[in-house]
Amino acid sequence: MSTLIVPPLLSSPRDDAMHLYRAFKGFGTDTSAVISILAHRDAAQRALIQHEYRALYAEDLLKRLTSELTGKLETAVLLWMHDLPGRDAIIVRQALIADILNLETATEVICSRTSSQIQVFKQHYYAKFGVHLEHDIELRASGDHKKLLLAYVSTPRYEGREVDRNMVEKDAKALYKAGEKRLGTDEMTFIRVFSERSAAHLAAVDSAYHNMYGNSLKKAIKKETSGHFEHALKTILQCSENPAMYFVKLLRKAMKGLGTNDSALIRVIVTRTEIDMQYIKAEYLKKYRKTLNDAVHSETSGHYRAFLLALLGPNQ
Repeated sequence: MSTLIVPPLLSSPRDDAMHLYRAFKGFGTDTSAVISILAHRDAAQRALIQHEYRALYAEDLLKRLTSELTGKLETAVLLWMHDLPGRDAIIVRQALIADILNLETATEVICSRTSSQIQVFKQHYYAKFGVHLEHDIELRASGDHKKLLLAYVSTPRYEGREVDRNMVEKDAKALYKAGEKRLGTDEMTFIRVFSERSAAHLAAVDSAYHNMYGNSLKKAIKKETSGHFEHALKTILQCSENPAMYFVKLLRKAMKGLGTNDSALIRVIVTRTEIDMQYIKAEYLKKYRKTLNDAVHSETSGHYRAFLLALLGPNQ
């Protein structure tokens, strides 16, 4: 079957909708055509294509994609069809209401997002599912992990780069007193600092902590906390310093060893493609001396591989 490659600049959303309909028609789906269209359209274009498809064929494009695609490709394409906050809402909701609770994924998504991203995805969460994100966290998480997540999703944080040096030193001292200096841990101090401070401020606190006490804040967290609470604190800290490197490590973990964690691979590639993928690719190459594209190519196959590589863009 010959595939029609439709460049985004030459194609209107209406044309795309018509090309997709043709790709679905007849015996078998022209999956390559579906990938060549959808993988090269941004969120606004994808929304318009869905609108045009419904207007032309009185059919929901997502439902059609569900019936035409299968397996990992279906999962990746359907997630890609949503906009950024809608996607985060879906991932977190699925993680929180699954029969086997997936707090690791919920924590990863919530704690790696900026304050403004969280506020928007909370609105989408309520609009899509009719419940507030806080309600589901309250229901499914527990202990200090729950307290931190609730504080993190409800506290607006400054997103600029300026920091107050006195405040940085004060927080570094407070965290030392709350953790390494005492017997037991004062978790509420960690929750307060990590949920209220900006990314730039936390990165500066980490640096000050190291200078003052000869130990990294990450090591202190590892020593003083555990489980999902530790994971949440470490995620917030890593994303305050270098979010791209945080996702590089997630991708590496998903592809390392025997078998591939495809849900993690899909989640990171699909959610970061429209945010910071060029930085993630550069950091991946620097750290592992192999391009992210090559790593993904060796861990995947078929149309699923083609789709992920199309999202990643040039192999560099």
